[in-house]
Amino acid sequence: MNNSLKSALKFTPILVLAGMMIADYNALIAAPVATIYAMMIGYITEKFKLEEMVQASVKNIQDMQLVFFILMFAYAMADAFMQTGVGASIVNIALSMGLNARLVAPVGLLVTAVLSIATGTSWGTFAACAPVFLWLNHIVGGNVVLTLGAIAGGSCFGDNIGLISDTTVVSSGIQGVSVIDRIRYQGVWSALCLVVATVIFFVLGLGLPGEVSNASAAIEAIPPEAIEALLEKRPAAVALLDQVQSGVPLYMVIPLIIVIGLAARGTQTLLCLGAGIVSSFVLGRFAGTVESLDSFIELVYGGFEGAGSWVIIMMMWVGAFGGIMNKMKAFEPLSKLVSRISKNVRQLMFWNATLSLFGNAALSDEMAQIVTVGPIIKELVDENVECSEEDRYRLYLRNATFSDAMGVFGSQLIPWHVYIGFYLAIASAVYPLQEFAAWDVIRLNVLAIVAVGTMLLFTLTGLDNLIPLFHLPTEPKVQLKKNI
Repeated sequence: MNNSLKSALKFTPILVLAGMMIADYNALIAAPVATIYAMMIGYITEKFKLEEMVQASVKNIQDMQLVFFILMFAYAMADAFMQTGVGASIVNIALSMGLNARLVAPVGLLVTAVLSIATGTSWGTFAACAPVFLWLNHIVGGNVVLTLGAIAGGSCFGDNIGLISDTTVVSSGIQGVSVIDRIRYQGVWSALCLVVATVIFFVLGLGLPGEVSNASAAIEAIPPEAIEALLEKRPAAVALLDQVQSGVPLYMVIPLIIVIGLAARGTQTLLCLGAGIVSSFVLGRFAGTVESLDSFIELVYGGFEGAGSWVIIMMMWVGAFGGIMNKMKAFEPLSKLVSRISKNVRQLMFWNATLSLFGNAALSDEMAQIVTVGPIIKELVDENVECSEEDRYRLYLRNATFSDAMGVFGSQLIPWHVYIGFYLAIASAVYPLQEFAAWDVIRLNVLAIVAVGTMLLFTLTGLDNLIPLFHLPTEPKVQLKKNI
């Protein structure tokens, strides 16, 4: 078998995985099928024995063990924050001044951004906030598509930089960097993107009416059938809505402050998550949102179960898939192409960002992209860049940011992505007065456009050097090996 045919065959498992995802197969079905198919290709092209491929799969999964524990704690804390009143306190604080049509979109962006950091889930944040802001928008006569774009982008903000976000944890783990280091590294850039997007939303809404309304009125206006649909798709969101309407003590925001404070001090991720879980229990008992220790333990167990029944199993299969693909060097032609066309390290990093974005479009799932393309861009740095370990670590930090930003924010710009499908289903269910299309989520998703656009532009041009902590190491401290 000639080399060209081998290379083509080795790439077909990616097409199988991408094709099944685009065809709307569940990742828990697509990943095992693609893994088994990859094993067959490994045998055909390289004569690998089954035992060799199983060992490659297991080795790849073993490297992710700490990530699995972090994910279980993250899911548990997300459920605790959603149901003990932490999330509701954030929404109520933001909405306490009352809103008009001009402010619904920018405030919706900020509330969902903070809530997504607090809960670590973009899907849960959107499901919880879509009923509030879409109906609030309706009451005050706002632009529903503008508001939809704001809360869709804001819901993804915490997934890109949140301490307990699964995509943040996994993308950092694959690149071998600390989650805390990663958050500090991209923090200023992320904050600037949020500020710019908020200003743009404010400007876009200047021509809208100025009457004031509140969240309670919006929630009361939600039809019962919309609540039933939300109960089916995201039950924790209904609990949060009830708490927003009935009110929770303002001190329930303290668990979020504790977690952010510990993270800023560089505390180990598991300890940060544990502190958030414990503090939400203690304060929830005082607030009356936690009935008993047994009920809270059941809530935490539900979070562990949620992670184990979906994301961890999916990650194990996709990790196994990646192990086999790496063993047969399936991505070597792609890596060689990027290496050949890159004239310096900055261009190489730009192509790493581009690979992450196109991988997300091909797989239509951000987690599949992170665990599949992540090892490729790490290997491109390892194989092509000559630098100190300190500078290499900074390149890994940028790689982790690429994987996550192009996965989460990039998903907002891909019409067939699973994110868009989920958002459309929730929006249509809770606000049946309008028929939403993918373009409605995309065209005014200002934060996603700003984040993806600046990431690509700044990396290629060197404008990232103007952002504190976010700069790339420069030549000649880092060089492509072929240029030495």
